[in-house]
Amino acid sequence: MSQNILAIAEQIEGVFRKVTFEALSEGRRIADHLGCELNALVLVDNIESISKELEQFGADRIIVAENSALFEYLPDAYGNVISDVINKETPDVVILGASTQGKDIAARLSARLNAPLAMDCVAIRFEDNNLMATRYMYGGKILADVMLNGKPQILAIRPNAMTIASAAGTGSIEKFEVNTGATLMKFIEKHLDTGKVELTEADTVVSGGRGMGGPDFAVIEELAQVLEGAVGASRSAVDEGWRSSSDQVGQTGKVVSPNLYIACGISGAIQHLAGMSSSNVIVAINKDPEAPIFSKADYGIEGDLFEIVPLITEEIKKLKG
Repeated sequence: MSQNILAIAEQIEGVFRKVTFEALSEGRRIADHLGCELNALVLVDNIESISKELEQFGADRIIVAENSALFEYLPDAYGNVISDVINKETPDVVILGASTQGKDIAARLSARLNAPLAMDCVAIRFEDNNLMATRYMYGGKILADVMLNGKPQILAIRPNAMTIASAAGTGSIEKFEVNTGATLMKFIEKHLDTGKVELTEADTVVSGGRGMGGPDFAVIEELAQVLEGAVGASRSAVDEGWRSSSDQVGQTGKVVSPNLYIACGISGAIQHLAGMSSSNVIVAINKDPEAPIFSKADYGIEGDLFEIVPLITEEIKKLKG
């Protein structure tokens, strides 16, 4: 029988990321199946006041690693502390979000602990008491079922791929004695885009590509605002300098799994499809009837996006009253 499951929480500016609750919910489901405890690990400076929030998603114990050196994400400091926690708690499964930060730390932990890792998981299930993870491979071309051999088994789940479920947990808070160890990295500064919906956690994403014809994304920005979603871009739009790299969706950008993905003026190169093919519903708007994006779309609209998108926006405004 498994000893415990460890979910690693991720936060920005003292606010937990949505993927943290997804990881906790999936961790709770795994723990219930195995009949064991779910622990949550929070790393930051002075976050104990909000750590109890994790109790609502099934955490039995909340381990708080509190240190001023953990205020911002530094890979070596975080890696040292999380490794110490794992060595002490000896969890059978470690689960966290496959965000930019999560992917980085998951790979580091796998190498340091010689532990098996399944990255970017979109489903987790049990087969004959073996934990199976489903993940995309080969640039999103196939779905593979993988079984991890060894412990701890590290699962990095794709944001928006797992259901968030409330569950009662004991939620007892325990302080962990932090030793950040030898660190070479130093935090200098950061720049946050405030007021924007986080691309990887948005329920709706409206993306523009080369078909936008320039940096004016006003029509899709308005549609995204009406849908309370985020604005994305293809690599070609980013390479042209029309959008920042933080908006890029694709194999070399961000991987998104929204309920609704609207591709405007995007041809559908395999590199872009790798970043959004797991979306629940895909809508493509393109003047080219032969655009590859149509083969992946649930709904396709052939025509000028600058005529079609404003019409869609107006209809949604009418429906919203």
